[in-house]
Amino acid sequence: MRDVSSLNTLPSADSPVPPGTKWAFTTRRVDHGDIAGLTKNVGHAVSGDLVLAELVSIGQHKKLQLASGRYSESYIGDIVVMACGDRYAPDQFEGFAEINPDECDMIAGGGLLGRMVHAHGRMSTPTRVRPLGLLTDADGDVVNIASYSLPGATIPGHVAVIGVFGASMNAGKTTAAVSLAHGLAKAGYRVAGVKATGTGAFGDFNAFRDAGVPVSDFTDAGMVSTYRMPLERIEQGFETLVGTAANNGAEIVVVEIADGVFQAETAEILKGSRIRDRFDAVMFAAPDALGAVGGVTILRQSGLEPFTVSGMVTRSPLATREAESATGVPMLSRADLRNPEAVVAPLADLLAGKQALAELAA
Repeated sequence: MRDVSSLNTLPSADSPVPPGTKWAFTTRRVDHGDIAGLTKNVGHAVSGDLVLAELVSIGQHKKLQLASGRYSESYIGDIVVMACGDRYAPDQFEGFAEINPDECDMIAGGGLLGRMVHAHGRMSTPTRVRPLGLLTDADGDVVNIASYSLPGATIPGHVAVIGVFGASMNAGKTTAAVSLAHGLAKAGYRVAGVKATGTGAFGDFNAFRDAGVPVSDFTDAGMVSTYRMPLERIEQGFETLVGTAANNGAEIVVVEIADGVFQAETAEILKGSRIRDRFDAVMFAAPDALGAVGGVTILRQSGLEPFTVSGMVTRSPLATREAESATGVPMLSRADLRNPEAVVAPLADLLAGKQALAELAA
């Protein structure tokens, strides 16, 4: 496994990457010192390959999320390094990991290039780039973020793993997951956050950090996106991320699963997977009472009983009352989840059991 302890060093003097190039968030684990060449054979790019490109028009994404964790205003003529990848976002773009040698689309603000195939009606045309080539290493191999994955890890039995599912994008999953992690940390537990599926971007990543919770995501497991990834690969990434968090001292790992329960990979996870089977508890985030009812029904059909429902629905006292009455599941708002006493109460038996296992393992 490649040593990534010293990342983002300056490229060598003969690197094809010019000074001032903007490196996207999706490339954050790449050691710039590994870049040695450029191949024009962009038509054979696969998900995770690094693409050197020039911005030729500014569309929907007017800013680029940088590897440093901040936004950069985009300008025509900018030279950027992004990753080829697939994207699933019902509220934005669906795109495939295909690079046209003439021009291709920026399909995610975290730095994902491909071919846009569907767009939400409110989206502008994609920002367009001209591929200059795929970056290669000293051996002439195309640089792919999979080479910078964390080493594989297993999940010890005494670690509590809590899954967070949602009805859709913008249902409040990340806010709920981060609030849950924050509340448990305030209660004195060592907590980590994991984004197990989705598209590489720093919004959710930074949200956990802002809450004082260490976080990792699927890009740390070598995937720029989990859309159209085999379930086995996603399962391996989940185990690596949660296992690494446990090795770093986490007692509880809060795992967010992106998008809604009908999204292909999420549906596979729920149908039957090592991920579903390893969750010790699950929380559901819904935009409204109907979404809460539907989501809880699907989770129950998958053999999962949520300990709470949260999300946008809890912003409305009336919708909260409707959802709680219809599902029989307690509702916890963002404020409730951030309250140590309120968030520990429904998990008390689980956490006590895990503590007993930890003591036996010590």
